[in-house]
Amino acid sequence: MVHGGAGAMDNIKDNKTAVRYLESIRRVLEHGREILTLGGSALQAVETCASLLEDDPIFNAGCGSVLNEEGKVEMDAAIMDGRNLSAGAVAAVDNISNPIQLARFVMTESEHVMLISEGAIRFAEHCGMDRAPENYFYTPDRIEQFNKARLKHKVMLDHDDTENDSEDQKYGTIGAIARDSDGNLAAATSTGGIVNKRMGRVGDSPIIGAGVYADNETCAVSATGYGEDFMRSVIAKTISDFIYMKGMNAEQATQAGIQYLTDKVNGRGGVIVIDKLGNCASGFTTKKMIHGWIEQGGHAVVRF
Repeated sequence: MVHGGAGAMDNIKDNKTAVRYLESIRRVLEHGREILTLGGSALQAVETCASLLEDDPIFNAGCGSVLNEEGKVEMDAAIMDGRNLSAGAVAAVDNISNPIQLARFVMTESEHVMLISEGAIRFAEHCGMDRAPENYFYTPDRIEQFNKARLKHKVMLDHDDTENDSEDQKYGTIGAIARDSDGNLAAATSTGGIVNKRMGRVGDSPIIGAGVYADNETCAVSATGYGEDFMRSVIAKTISDFIYMKGMNAEQATQAGIQYLTDKVNGRGGVIVIDKLGNCASGFTTKKMIHGWIEQGGHAVVRF
């Protein structure tokens, strides 16, 4: 399963941007299927799928990341292995084209779970990752979006409604989850955050148990939406706990999690979930969520 963000996005099915979203999500799903069919692991699949989405400027991650209050890019990402709860995360990083790959290095090449800001960048250099130039991230759409947010003196989700904005300009955080033929689960989430956010702000995406979670005994989860709500409700771990403690399947746990998110913090956003048996589910409190799945080796399904 993969997602590309949740939000209003009214009438998005009637414009060319909708085709872009659908084609990108479907292409990434098929690529993930190929990795798993060839014997790749769930961890390999989610890292590769997340990287592909980071490379597509239509999504709010990697090269399509939104700008903070200083007009700069600060990105967050995390990846988790359900086999042993290994995880890696980075926060407030810049000039890294694929933060999810840096998160994977944190998991496999360090003794830590999360590195932030300059420390994460130094570690990237230690791992031999190249720095991307600043202009790689400054897309015309993101600059325009940032200027509008500054004029309104507000921060906003990159998919929020704004006056006189058409819905075909909305974008989203990305995530990928997978279960491989050995029954192993993995999850990855990556984001540029929210438009005009305060410098140094970190959302839910790199927080284990909030924006991302994977445990072979329960499920894999990736979340998208207003990060503060997801951190306060620890939504990814909450969904996992519904499966672990109450014996729910993916659909039941997802709906219970979304209800919990609503009841506790009136949270905005959504999640994608694969349980230990390979059942797929999704849920969201916003009008729409861009996501898709291939369940039990079937056909790719993409929806708003």
